[in-house]
Amino acid sequence: MRAFHAELSKLFSLPGIWLACLIGALAPAVIAALDAIAEKEAIIAGISTRLPEMGYSGLGLGVQGVIILGVLAVSSEYVTEGSEAGGGQQITTSLAAVPSRLHFLLAKAGAVTVISLLLSMVAILTTVAATQLILGDYTPEFERSRLIGAVCYWTFTALFALALTLLTKNGIIPLAVLLINSSLVSFSVLLYNVTKLALYLPDRAGFEMFMFTGSGVHTPGTSSLFVQYHTPFTGGLIMFAWVAVLLMLAVLMFHRRDVAA
Repeated sequence: MRAFHAELSKLFSLPGIWLACLIGALAPAVIAALDAIAEKEAIIAGISTRLPEMGYSGLGLGVQGVIILGVLAVSSEYVTEGSEAGGGQQITTSLAAVPSRLHFLLAKAGAVTVISLLLSMVAILTTVAATQLILGDYTPEFERSRLIGAVCYWTFTALFALALTLLTKNGIIPLAVLLINSSLVSFSVLLYNVTKLALYLPDRAGFEMFMFTGSGVHTPGTSSLFVQYHTPFTGGLIMFAWVAVLLMLAVLMFHRRDVAA
């Protein structure tokens, strides 16, 4: 428990974490509001086919905050301090304070999980408020099961970012790749043109937990990526499997590197 509290304290001492929290709380609401504004006329006219997506699109595309959180949780350990601080790295002190590498990583993953859960809940509140502000009486009902799926998606994404950064020992590469994938170009969409195995990538499978209502389940003969191929439960299992495998690899690599050092 001491290690967990220490990791929380370290995270909140980082200026970048506060930026991550700000982005995580506001980005989904801004995206959802812009989406609602663009679709409002069609919704009022009763011709919109995207009404069930209102709000959820913001939660799907606005995960940059937890990505930054997961990356910073690890990359901050490897930042070389100034000469006045001895020119060392935080990881040396962290491992001296918590001799067990496994306990150290569990505490760090636990801190990231807790912050991600809280941040996703705040994001849901701001996103629902923004959607209701724009659409008023036309706002669709936000389903509890889908909101829980969004919370899981955010938490898994943060842990995925943490594991990827732990594997690379570099914050720039995971941050760039994950931010681009979540906001500009989805690699699963691009790869789908090559192979349908792209439907089993973590971001695409994670979307299945909350972005669809169940009425768009894929049927033979359809080719669009934007229909439901997995049930929310299956999508969650796929993303969880990705995160679990990546974390196990990261733990093994971390243990071998630091013990050898």
